[in-house]
Amino acid sequence: MRRTFKLEDLDCANCAAKMEEAIAKIPGVTKVSINFMAQKMILEAEDSQFESVLREATKTISKVEPDCHVIL
Repeated sequence: MRRTFKLEDLDCANCAAKMEEAIAKIPGVTKVSINFMAQKMILEAEDSQFESVLREATKTISKVEPDCHVIL
């Protein structure tokens, strides 16, 4: 499954790169792309694991940049 999410208050391109790198390591993630300029994240994961992967990705984003929120 592939879905696009809006990121709110993503302030730093370096943080976006750190988020992308960390999310890519989450088991079940097949592809992730975070675009700082567009303030968007494209997340691909297996259908059966997508919700748990999304929860982990959201936690990871909060750890890297606490002010950044994923708009579900």
